[in-house]
Formats: sequence, structure tokens, C-alpha cells
Amino acid sequence: MWGVHKFVLYSRQRLIYSLPVACTASPPPLKDELAAFWNSEPCGTRYLAEKSEFAAQARTRYQLEPYISDFAGFASARGLRVLEIGVGMGADYEQWLKAGAIVTGVDLSKASLEQAQRRCELAGLTPDLQLADAENLPFASNSFDVAYSYGVMHHSPNTSKCLSEAWRVLKPGGEARIMLYHHASLTGIMLWLRFGIWRMQSIRQCVYQRLESPGTKTFTRDEVSVLMRDFENVSIDQVFSPGDLLLHRPSAKFIGLGYQLLWKIFPRTLVRKLGQKWGLFLLIRATKPQSPTEFPKPLIHS
Repeated sequence: MWGVHKFVLYSRQRLIYSLPVACTASPPPLKDELAAFWNSEPCGTRYLAEKSEFAAQARTRYQLEPYISDFAGFASARGLRVLEIGVGMGADYEQWLKAGAIVTGVDLSKASLEQAQRRCELAGLTPDLQLADAENLPFASNSFDVAYSYGVMHHSPNTSKCLSEAWRVLKPGGEARIMLYHHASLTGIMLWLRFGIWRMQSIRQCVYQRLESPGTKTFTRDEVSVLMRDFENVSIDQVFSPGDLLLHRPSAKFIGLGYQLLWKIFPRTLVRKLGQKWGLFLLIRATKPQSPTEFPKPLIHS
């Protein structure tokens, strides 16, 4: 199957695919590969000078991504039942608790949950954190006012199933607030220029293999619209990620002198003016219908 990549889930007998995207087909990673990756480096770990410096990590996160607060809606969350899908180290989860939300958090990574638990305990907060799979949430239907997932579902083998589960657990009229990665982005193009062009790989292949955990997917706006077909009032805002502008601290893979020079000379002002359509982050808001007709089915094609 050359030239088409349809991601959903892995089977030892055969591959079942969903949303077509343009790259060579390869098996999505098993869940234990994803858990192992995020157990080894919970998201945001590079910004922890000490294991307990959660406040400094949060400051860096919100400086680099100042749009998170408005998108999440922390300020208006008091009394709402919120599910955060993929809490990571718990920076956003802590904000939900401080805002007075009744919030449950899940993650596939035990190490991430341990960090989030520790963060909340140091802040004097009582968390409700559970080890769970976004594709099979352990909650009753129609349970939450808000389903929030920031930069998580594109890492799952079955992103469509994650969104179906978010739809299921939302109350009628509840809101999904989901960040997914966009295709194409400056981050993807830079990875392609560095690793893919001379291997004759596509941008999506480079992202799939090299951006964070194995199997990372990206979506066009049209593809997101298809994924969100069972929601109402879908809005999509596109913003730069820290990686698009090389604002973030480089990971261990990018610490050579050439990378240090690139970080210094990168034309951020020009990119901000001319490159808005190449931002990596799609900030998606959508509402579950007040009278849903039936439980949505993930996009699956053999």
C-alpha cells in the first residue's frame, strides 16, 4: 500500500486503517510502546531542573504556549465536571483543580501520573487520577461537561476512537476542547528537511517516525472536520507551537553546534508574519448535540 497511510489500530493478523493521509503505510505502534516512551520522559520533563520544580515547569509551559488558558477555559470551570484525557505531568490538571472544577484525569503513562500526583500533593490539592486508555475510557456515557485533551490523541493508534470516546462520555451540550497536530507545519517541514528529504520520505512519515513518541499523526483541517463529524459547532484555530518558532529548549537529539546556531539565527519575526498557515497546533472546540441520535462509530476501513 504505497502512497497512502490510514491510521487507526494495529492487529497481529492485519492492519485496519482509517483516515487516509499521504505517506507510506506502516503499522501503528502498540500501546505499550507509547506508554514506554512517555514513561521514560513525561511531557515537559526537559523543563524540570529538579524533580519537584513543578511551578517553574508550568511557568515555562504557559510562557511558550500563552493560548492554553483561554482555550482550556480554566477561568470559567468552577463546578464543571471535567475529564482531562492525557494529563502528562499535570500542569493543566492543576489549573483545573485550582479553578474549582470537579476534574478527573487519565493517562496511559504511570510515570506521568506519578508526577501529576506529586505536583498536586505539593500544591495541597486532592487529585482524581487514573491509568486509562483514551480509546477505551472507563466512564459512563453522558458524565462530563468538558472533555479536554491537549496534544494527546494524535499519539494514539486510533485517534478517531479517542474522539468517539470523548463524545460518548460528554453530557449532551458538553464541550470537547481538543488540540491535534496540523499537516503541514513548520515543525514537520524542518524534520523533513533534516531527516526525510534525502531518504525520499514524506513530511508525514518524518513526523510519524520522529516527532515525540512513535506513530505521531498530523491532520489537515478537512480531515479534522471529518473526525469531528458527530459534534456540532466545530471551530478550529491554528497557532504556532514552540517548535515551529524554535522557542523551546532542544531535546537531546538536537544539541550539536549546528542546532545551537539555528536556534540563534531562526527568523522568528518573519515567520510569525508570513507563516501563520504552517502552525502545528489546531485548537478544536466542539459541542455534543443536545439530542444525539446514536453513538458515533470510529472511521474504519479495511
